[in-house]
Amino acid sequence: MRLAIGRELSVDKPPELDALFREIEKEFKGEADELIPLLQRAQRKLGFLPEQALLEISRFTGLSAAGVFGTATFYTQFRFQPVGKYIIRVCRGTACHVKGSNRLLDTIEEYLQVPPGAMTPDGLFTIETVACFGSCALAPIMVINDSVYGSVTRSGALKLLDDIRAREERFIGQADKRESEVEHGFHVVGGTGQ
Repeated sequence: MRLAIGRELSVDKPPELDALFREIEKEFKGEADELIPLLQRAQRKLGFLPEQALLEISRFTGLSAAGVFGTATFYTQFRFQPVGKYIIRVCRGTACHVKGSNRLLDTIEEYLQVPPGAMTPDGLFTIETVACFGSCALAPIMVINDSVYGSVTRSGALKLLDDIRAREERFIGQADKRESEVEHGFHVVGGTGQ
């Protein structure tokens, strides 16, 4: 499907964007006051807001592309780059800083080999910093997706990241094994096929 931008320019629209806007057109009216919920829906579905999604929201609502971009860039909740499956947020508030969150962040950055705002090459992790979580008694705080970890040590953080990576590798390994068994004529009824 093609994405029309104005009358003169059109670009290819990826299938996931096409599916998203089929859903949106069923649930939204395309009114200007729906802009924030539309941006939130697109980000929830796509993981971030690619330029094509913003342009399609502009078309759908009749708002200028500049207005949609301006609104999206104003709010910190919106992302414009893909993020990892696990978003690691490290608190930079005063209590966390005093308790070593700067060293914790440095350790995580060094271990994952990416700075805050970047995603690891395997797409597993993104590091972000937060001004304050409001849980100062538990400093330093680290949040991974929706799980909060208090009084985090550098070694504890690395163990947690190792555990996540190992769990993901086991999951991928099991899926690969099942796929291989099916390819070789085995019928996997359940479990891991063992």
